[in-house]
Amino acid sequence: MMIKPRARPRACRGAPMTKGVSPLTEPLELIAAMPKIDLHLHLDGCVRPETLIRLARERNRPLPEAEPELLLPYMQVDPGNKNLTEYLSKFDFVLPHLQDSEALELVAFECVKQTAASGGVYVEVRFAPMLHTREGLSAEDAVRAVISGLKRGESECGIPARAIVCCMRHFDDDLNLKTIEAASRFAGHGLGSVDLAGDESRWPTSAFRRVFEAAAALGLPATIHAGEADGPGSIREAVERLGAVRIGHGVRAQEDAGVIELLRERGIALEMCPTSNIQTRAVSGWDAYPLRRYAAEGLVVTANTDNPTVSGTTIADEYRLLHEKLGMTPREIAALVLNAADAAFLEPEAKSALISRVRAALADLGLDPGRPTA
Repeated sequence: MMIKPRARPRACRGAPMTKGVSPLTEPLELIAAMPKIDLHLHLDGCVRPETLIRLARERNRPLPEAEPELLLPYMQVDPGNKNLTEYLSKFDFVLPHLQDSEALELVAFECVKQTAASGGVYVEVRFAPMLHTREGLSAEDAVRAVISGLKRGESECGIPARAIVCCMRHFDDDLNLKTIEAASRFAGHGLGSVDLAGDESRWPTSAFRRVFEAAAALGLPATIHAGEADGPGSIREAVERLGAVRIGHGVRAQEDAGVIELLRERGIALEMCPTSNIQTRAVSGWDAYPLRRYAAEGLVVTANTDNPTVSGTTIADEYRLLHEKLGMTPREIAALVLNAADAAFLEPEAKSALISRVRAALADLGLDPGRPTA
């Protein structure tokens, strides 16, 4: 797959506002104009090369290249990427530059800005605060800085944004419990939920029961990365034992009819990330990608970016690819947007406002704001 550098967003721009029924008739025009929601976006996978150069220059840190187009290959996955482990190695290049509050605040703000520039009306940005404590920040400092950046994005771009705090699979319980404790201090103040991220192929989901029992005791909802590099048993564990109310990826649920039924019965939303899932070889290619079939089978499916810079994508690209690669109609994609609004980790009043905004925008485009499957 050829991976293109992403265009640099020049200003915040939400989904186009229309009055009455839209004259747009072509599928790609309708998809481009519809509101978009990104529920699964990693902060350290969304850093622009231009921003990394700025951060390095201000902090007198070396970089191998000084031009964005030359630096991008260090940050973006290769077309021949073999697996999740190789994909995750790209984050090692960026993390040393995200070790102070100002850097985290800036990158969080730009995550919101980039989403809005692609027609986004809501975004959830996830990150692991303990990865940003190498130079003196506390986990609480890191969460505060990211939420500050998201709030700045909300103010300037006019779209709500929430943080998701990640525990890491390669951390021990003590570090992950510190993460949960830090997250709990921001519940209801910019924090949406907690998560478990990292290399699923090397650290099983079952090892983190104690951590997510602690999260549940503090009233923190959980989304868990599962069914990406490990099989459907990882998804079952995340839902039944770790209390996940959403699943990050979930691609491999298709290998177990019982897990499919579990997800359908409980209404667990899947945060699928098509471009990333194919790059990490969670599936062999677009022909094997199960998103459209999942939706037809009654699962709550959403489409997201995962890592815009690492994967060379935007939320607008992901929606377009659903049509071009999977043959999904604008009505089918509109149903995914509504799924995402319903699944958002937002306070009740804010969620109601988001759903109303999405329904109104889809109605103005002539798209039935229900949940069609065809």
